[in-house]
Amino acid sequence: MAELEELREHLAQIDSQIAELYKSRVQVCEKIGDIKIDAGKKVFDKKREKDQLARITRNVEDEFLRLGLTELFEQLMSQSRKMQYQMLTKKGALGRLPFIGVDKLDYEQSRIVFQGTDGAYSQAAMHAYFGKDINSFHVQTFRDAMEAIEEGSADFAVLPIENSSAGVVSEVYDLLVEFENYIVGEIILPIDHALASVEGASLDTIKTVYSHPQALMQSSKYLDEQPGWQRISAPNTAVAAKKVLEDGDITQAAICSEHAAQIYGLKILDRKINYNDNNSTRFIIVTNQKIFLKDAKKISICFEVDHSSGSLYHLLAHFTYNNLNMTKIESRPVEGRTWEYRFFVDFEGNMGEGAVKNAIRGLREESKSLKILGNY
Repeated sequence: MAELEELREHLAQIDSQIAELYKSRVQVCEKIGDIKIDAGKKVFDKKREKDQLARITRNVEDEFLRLGLTELFEQLMSQSRKMQYQMLTKKGALGRLPFIGVDKLDYEQSRIVFQGTDGAYSQAAMHAYFGKDINSFHVQTFRDAMEAIEEGSADFAVLPIENSSAGVVSEVYDLLVEFENYIVGEIILPIDHALASVEGASLDTIKTVYSHPQALMQSSKYLDEQPGWQRISAPNTAVAAKKVLEDGDITQAAICSEHAAQIYGLKILDRKINYNDNNSTRFIIVTNQKIFLKDAKKISICFEVDHSSGSLYHLLAHFTYNNLNMTKIESRPVEGRTWEYRFFVDFEGNMGEGAVKNAIRGLREESKSLKILGNY
């Protein structure tokens, strides 16, 4: 035990020496940062860092030591870059992000598009966010909605991006990358499925139920308790409600929202039949303008990284060093590039804040590509 204590004391002395050397390294890096800023040079020099790592590990034969030194100095270089990005922020050298802050969204005279048809959950989300006294229209697909705001036939689009039980809407994520459209708001809508039919129908008369496959799945426990009911898929819950109305058959019912039942004049036979009481969908409000609300608190971005060890780890460190809380990360395959991924990140912040500018500057310089999807 005495020998163990002696070794620990020796280790403490070495650690103290490392701490002093680290302080000296930071001071030198600070001076380098000043020179780079004055000369207008980029902070991140990938080739030089690669050469430096090769030089440091050149004569190290032990694989464990070589990997350890590589990891250590990658981290030291990463810390140096982050400090220099912070220096850029303090000296006002970061400039403004290409987004304009506004006090409120001007949608009184705007046209708003949603995907689906009358009675869709997207329409209910649109009414919850914008109110019912609006100029709106619906389209068949998410792409149609994105094209409508890109070409100017609509000013805002309402799109589902995530469901609490079914997960993300992958197509919407991909379209946010493809189109130059930006998120300016969001609303979370509770999803409560109802069983609805025409006048004269009752639970005893129903033999066939129509709905979107997801709604049928979410209501499966309820449906299992109704022996003999046939389940038939429909493009969406609103289409199911419309079909039941048009057929006028008391043996048919639709699983839809109460909003859809009201739109199509159907009678509610049972409420909240989905098994998950906490089921909800997050909808985003999208426009083709690079704007953000001045009191916005969440930022969504996407980026690609090198297909190499540690690349994602070093990028995510920008949130830690700038004290930014990352609330979500998703990955999507990059089309045409096998086993390469694009990452979608939500984090707390406002584009007017120095820490946010600092993090985005570092992420942009060190990633293969970066897009700001919106601040809302």
